[in-house]
Amino acid sequence: MKFFTEIIKLIRVKQWIKNLFIFMPAFFAGSFFEKEIYLNSIYAFLSFCIASSSIYILNDYVDIEKDKMHPKKRFRPLASGTISKLQAKIILVVLLSILALFLFVIVPTVKYIILGYIVLNIAYSFKLKQIAIIDILVIATGFVMRVFAGGFATGIEISKWLILLTFFLSLILALAKRRGEINSSGDKSRAALKGYSLPFIDILITMMSSITFVSYIMYVTSDDVIAQFKSDYIFISALFVLLGILRYLQQTIIFNNTESPTKVIYKDGVIQSSLILWILFFCYIIYF
Repeated sequence: MKFFTEIIKLIRVKQWIKNLFIFMPAFFAGSFFEKEIYLNSIYAFLSFCIASSSIYILNDYVDIEKDKMHPKKRFRPLASGTISKLQAKIILVVLLSILALFLFVIVPTVKYIILGYIVLNIAYSFKLKQIAIIDILVIATGFVMRVFAGGFATGIEISKWLILLTFFLSLILALAKRRGEINSSGDKSRAALKGYSLPFIDILITMMSSITFVSYIMYVTSDDVIAQFKSDYIFISALFVLLGILRYLQQTIIFNNTESPTKVIYKDGVIQSSLILWILFFCYIIYF
């Protein structure tokens, strides 16, 4: 049982929440509950989960010696020795084999997006994560690729607003993560951290937060979006977005609590509430 728990930690199941971005095109198109669209989204989601878990294993394998010296990462399965290098290789091969099976049943374009995601993240694991600015752009690109995967898997046209909002929002998450890493490792053990400072990151986070919220306001007040959702009250959803952004900035700048963005989302009641209210609001507007 303990070994199974360590495998769950190794493949980082909790990080699969990021892959929910795949469902956004179907959700906003009002087609989420159509069987074929739903199944195609599920296939894309599972494929991305397996692909991202494979990358996490590779990343931990590459960084095993550095992680052993990190105050928190030393407890990861590979760094702590609860899973050996050989076992990690076997798990990686199993995951890639399962992924290969999924690639036979998903839409060809999605297959290329997933393969592109893997190649990009291999480059990230070995080199790009060591280059400041480039590292967060790669992370943001990964989120956008998830949205594209969801769109192509279902044949739904992706809104340019959805792409922009995903990119800017993921930049906020990536910057907050870097800020947390600087606070937890003052020696800047990760090479890319040498290209950041707290004032610099705070400026970038403020900038990205402002752009994200303004973009969202423009999105919910645009004539084509109002016509699409057949509602003049969609702008109300901006309140939930503002609450979520402000709370995340508080967790980042005041409480220094965003080294792991997904952990914040899982634990913070305010962010969870704003996200749930936002989803319920759109569910009502789109489906009811």
